Amino acid sequence: MQSKQMLKNIAWVVLGALLLGLILLVWNHWAKSERVLPRPVTPAGHFSSEEERTINVFEWTSPSVVFITTTERVINVWTRDVRELPSGTGSGFVWDNQGHIVTNYHVVEGYRQAKVHLVDQRLLEADVVGASPEYDLAVIKLRNKKAMPPAINIGSSADLRVGQSVLAIGNPFGLDHTLTTGVISALGRTLDSPGNLMDDLIQTDAAINPGNSGGPLLDSSGRVIGVNVAIYSPSGASAGIGFAIPVDTVNRVVPSLIQNGRYIRPILGVTVNDDVSQRVSERLHVKGILVLQVAPNSPAALAGLRGTKLAQGEELILGDIIQAIDGKPINKSNDLVNTLDDYHLNDTITVQFLRNGKEHREVSVRLSLQR
Repeated sequence: MQSKQMLKNIAWVVLGALLLGLILLVWNHWAKSERVLPRPVTPAGHFSSEEERTINVFEWTSPSVVFITTTERVINVWTRDVRELPSGTGSGFVWDNQGHIVTNYHVVEGYRQAKVHLVDQRLLEADVVGASPEYDLAVIKLRNKKAMPPAINIGSSADLRVGQSVLAIGNPFGLDHTLTTGVISALGRTLDSPGNLMDDLIQTDAAINPGNSGGPLLDSSGRVIGVNVAIYSPSGASAGIGFAIPVDTVNRVVPSLIQNGRYIRPILGVTVNDDVSQRVSERLHVKGILVLQVAPNSPAALAGLRGTKLAQGEELILGDIIQAIDGKPINKSNDLVNTLDDYHLNDTITVQFLRNGKEHREVSVRLSLQR
């Protein structure tokens, strides 16, 4: 009797073990069929030479690009607490090892101080030391120059070609150290911004958005070839048409801003008017700009250039008509200003002009500086 009970118990144990094994087998099969595994990672290929170059340029130069903010002090009328609130933002880049940073004038317009955010998250105070509204350029200087990033290499804009690759680094919409790439779309563009006409700009399709202003436009070697200044966009965001100030202009203006606080340009010492010049040119069938007045003791006066006079009987005696400077055509006042910008104090230029509306003459003029 006991042996039968023992055999029955053994049978139940064996049956239970078989059922348990079957359950585990079914469970394991179900678990495997329901579980979704991650996709295997495909090994990365090598970067292309173009990608390598872009990555290297960004890693070399981005530490020298800074985020600039200006602030306003606001007083709570109830608590009398004073708080600083951001009022403007932009970008800039390190110019030299003396703490100078180049940006756009409109980024710091109306302010004497600014805050500079570095790539290592330091926040430094800076003072505005020079500005040129005409060129939309400004220089600020860090109060603390300790462990500051290196200056970016400066290139040339004289040999730029349409189609060459460019990179823009800046802080669009406050997103610091953003890289965009593109090509030079055109050269010598004119931008008629409110209160200022800017000539000889670089046009690029590299995305430039609000906050990029003042940041560097770089060539594929990592050299600064321009300073990002504006976009053309009905919506206010990038539409593939951005503009930059050529670095040759920047390299001419910035040293004067650092040394003098403003850009002092060479002058000829003449007064002209484009509307009057156009009417005279059409009447006489000649090209050039009419000299209305010659400032006393100016380079033009010392060289013998003549202005327009009103003789007795209200007869108008036309002044000289400037047609070229060192062979460069002068057809409007902007041509005169831009051409003179290429010269320095005490440089001697040759002015080609018409006297009495028909006599072709030329004279050497030694330039002085604007006061």
